Amino acid sequence: MLEKIKSLGADTLIYGISTIVGRFVGFLLVPIYTHALAPNQYGIVAIIFTYIAFLNIIYTYGMESSYFRFASKLESGDAKEKFSTSFISLLITSIFFSLILVIFSKYFADVIQIDNSEMILIASAVIFFDTISILPFAALRLERKSKIFVAIKLVNIFSNVIFNLYTLFVLNLGVMGILYSSLASTVLTFVLLLPEVIKNFELKFSKSLYIDLLKFGLPYIPVGLSGIGLQLIDRIILKSMIGDSAVGIYQASFRLGFIMNLFTLMFEYAWRPFYLNHAKDLEAKKIFARILTYYLLIAFSILVFFTIFIKDLVAIEVFGRTIISNKYWNGLEIVPIVMFGFLFLGCGMNFNAGIQIMKKTHSLIWISLLSILISVVCNFVLIPIFGLVGSALSFLIGAIVSCCGMYYISQKYYPIKYEYLRISKLFLSVILPLYLFYNFAVENIIFKILILFIWIVLLYVLKIFEKEEKDIIKNILT
Repeated sequence: MLEKIKSLGADTLIYGISTIVGRFVGFLLVPIYTHALAPNQYGIVAIIFTYIAFLNIIYTYGMESSYFRFASKLESGDAKEKFSTSFISLLITSIFFSLILVIFSKYFADVIQIDNSEMILIASAVIFFDTISILPFAALRLERKSKIFVAIKLVNIFSNVIFNLYTLFVLNLGVMGILYSSLASTVLTFVLLLPEVIKNFELKFSKSLYIDLLKFGLPYIPVGLSGIGLQLIDRIILKSMIGDSAVGIYQASFRLGFIMNLFTLMFEYAWRPFYLNHAKDLEAKKIFARILTYYLLIAFSILVFFTIFIKDLVAIEVFGRTIISNKYWNGLEIVPIVMFGFLFLGCGMNFNAGIQIMKKTHSLIWISLLSILISVVCNFVLIPIFGLVGSALSFLIGAIVSCCGMYYISQKYYPIKYEYLRISKLFLSVILPLYLFYNFAVENIIFKILILFIWIVLLYVLKIFEKEEKDIIKNILT
């Protein structure tokens, strides 16, 4: 069992290279944006990319998940037919959607309350190239060409950084520079993916396969919109209730909370192919249960460390400037809340395996709609009371609802006996460290290190590790 989990870990690390670098570079862009843009300008950037994220779900309408599901099996046609049918569909619909955005760009600019309709034009092109790049990336993952996948992702990441630095500090284009940079990097990425498209594509479209793809994928529209909405709808509500500056401050701190999302994304890249390939193994459910325990162990490690040290990290000076401009520091209190939210979303990602294996994706619609509805209601209730913290709490509540719903549906169709005792101990282990931190909130770095040490000791006191795992840890440390 451990050998199979190690293979998942290896893939997680390989895919994680691009994810780590991407999120780390994205994290590095936050300091650049916070020093180059006023909070209200950064708020505009956050709003535009929030709508881009929503539209990405509409543009793709679950086709990536459908392609994954059918391309990993021998049913419903050959490999090229599956790729071509999916790609032709996305290409045609993406052209149509982008033309709508271009034709009505001024109207959409008024609706989302931005002054420059040219931003809509650039955004439509960004979404188009993002969409038609999805399937070649998925094909690379299915073929386990992780090195090529990572290489192209890294080109996308670093080209975006270079373009941002040039447009912001050489051309002084502000918000427009960020949009132009995003467009340039997405175009370059698709050019690099063209060989994969050419290799897998043939001018062939299967109507029966297309119907199967749509049946499986369309439920992902409300699911995807709800998932994105859970993470991003608060920006739109904050803008309407407080203003662009609040959105900018919130966005900067929320991006710091993406440290947890970084880990969950690494995990997800390897997790989906893993559970599809091992679903019929005799020990599959036992392996899946152990993986959830390991996921939570790493996630809690990240949560405890960054909760304790986040203020120290952002105050580090580089070339005479702090990591994050002090104009944005009053939003740092939301970071642990956001990280907790992503931790629960990661658990839901684990539970999703049973839903995917049993082809019960339609069940996700109600979970997603319920979680986003509760999150929206909580935003309107909590923002007037707690401000930015209210938005973060709304995200956490929605994430918990989503996680619980995924667990319920998964257990209904694909019951797994998770390691409930160990998981309970993991949750208990963080109570004392967080209590000490929040109730004795001193800035003494020694005291903070002591709290971290107390948590590590608690992991052993509560006997969370099994003998085999302790031996592995000893071998690593010695």
